Amino acid sequence: MEQRPWVDREMGDEQLELTILLPCLDEAETIELCIDRARSYLARTRVLGEVLVADNGSTDGSQQLAISKGARVVAVRDRGYGSALRHGILAAHGRYIIIMGDADDSYDLSNLEGFMARLREGDDIVIGNRFRGRIAPGAMPLLHRLGRPVLSHLGRLFFGVRIGDFHCELRGFNRERIRALNLHTTGMEFAISESRRPRRNSVRYPVNAGIMTAMAPTRKVCISK
Repeated sequence: MEQRPWVDREMGDEQLELTILLPCLDEAETIELCIDRARSYLARTRVLGEVLVADNGSTDGSQQLAISKGARVVAVRDRGYGSALRHGILAAHGRYIIIMGDADDSYDLSNLEGFMARLREGDDIVIGNRFRGRIAPGAMPLLHRLGRPVLSHLGRLFFGVRIGDFHCELRGFNRERIRALNLHTTGMEFAISESRRPRRNSVRYPVNAGIMTAMAPTRKVCISK
């Protein structure tokens, strides 16, 4: 017997607890797998939620694949990673939002219990920490393994926030609190902005400075030129 999915694209704002948001640009190779993992989490935990794809102009059919898997898709005309996230956040129906940096299956969306626990306890922003979790072979270049902890240390020093991994792309938010930050950056700097601005806006971070997060190599085929 097929397990009932706890996803309903027709539910209103007050009924959904969680939006799992996937920014997307030509992710046809992996978008279906990401949605399957996200929906399996919702079904297994009985969280009432949706999978939302913020598409930034894909030309490889990612939108149609996402819809066929039960996701809701919003078209984002403004180009850029930050633009996709910002419009996705504005379109989210869930009380909480969990974002995966790219729909490339580099993070496991079927295991989000740690994020939901912290959000339900009242934290406004919860950021994963790959260095407290597991980084699979080939998932992160050596230079990044050495440099990311240094940059995160500098971020804690300059911004005064307790974040263990500033660059982890798996993050959770209270929807109204992240909207209230009124972020407008359009590129990859969006992640730094959301980490820096809360200090000025009384946003609550978890005291453990990051949920243990596993990172795997992307399944996309990369061609070097």
